[in-house]
Amino acid sequence: MNNNILVLGGSGFVGTHLCEKLVERNHGGSGTIVVPTRWRGHARHIQMLPTLEVEQADVHDPSQLARLLAGCDAVVNLVAILHGREREFERVHVELPRKLAEACRRVGVRRVVHVSALGAAPDAPSMYLRSKARGEAVLLEGGDLDVTTLRPSVMFGAEDRFLNLFARLQRVLPVMPLAAADAKFQPVWVEDVAHAIVRCIDDTSTIGRIFELVGPQVYTLRELVHCAGVWAGHPRPIVPLPRPLAWLQALLMEWLPGQPLMSRDNLASMRVPNVATGRHPGLEALGIAPVGPAAVAPGYLGPAEGKVRLNLFRAAARRV
Repeated sequence: MNNNILVLGGSGFVGTHLCEKLVERNHGGSGTIVVPTRWRGHARHIQMLPTLEVEQADVHDPSQLARLLAGCDAVVNLVAILHGREREFERVHVELPRKLAEACRRVGVRRVVHVSALGAAPDAPSMYLRSKARGEAVLLEGGDLDVTTLRPSVMFGAEDRFLNLFARLQRVLPVMPLAAADAKFQPVWVEDVAHAIVRCIDDTSTIGRIFELVGPQVYTLRELVHCAGVWAGHPRPIVPLPRPLAWLQALLMEWLPGQPLMSRDNLASMRVPNVATGRHPGLEALGIAPVGPAAVAPGYLGPAEGKVRLNLFRAAARRV
């Protein structure tokens, strides 16, 4: 059993849920979960978890990465960015996996669970998806690491920046101008993704395989935005934007300070349906029954009452 686990990106959205599950997995036994972060304050919300150690470190520094890996049995890579220029995507999605592979060889860690993205391909239309594909490839070079690759669809959960964003926008806007309204998604619950990672760490039969992590239902973006408004209690009329206007909107958003709500690269990514291809196994192959947003999202976007609360209890029961 892989007891000492290094989690790169452990203080983020997926990482927080994963760390909680790894702590549960270690309950009553030995083992340490190591979460590096550039600023210790970023991991304040998880640093009190038992058997978890927060290390202040720069994972892009090969020597620090090797130090973090020393004594570990396995590593999970969750580090990713959604926005940026090509050089930034290359640094995070390609150069970091390459440094990780080299550090694993240097200290003798073979087991790697790498979280990529649904739609990753060398010829994908976006920098994000192309860089994700290159990151997968560099971990497999040499064939000497025991790698499992997970490709999730867009993830939802109480702290997500997806359904929460559309719910917030509908609180303040009279109408919802929407780019790529017909883009298709098969959203997956972050809890299911975290559960899958733990299963893959422990199941050696997953080595060398790719898993597509998706929910039970396909939605258009328009349908998801409408659902977010309904579940939050303030649905607005949705106005689909033609492609030229959508491109202009994304360009303007890129110029705004802070993380953009939408970028031109995001629009390019949405040209690829964010749904299972059927070429790789999914959550069911890992013994996980996927839960859809209708069973979970109403509870964190609006009041969890009546059937909504019951659905949340049912979803939680499936985790046992």
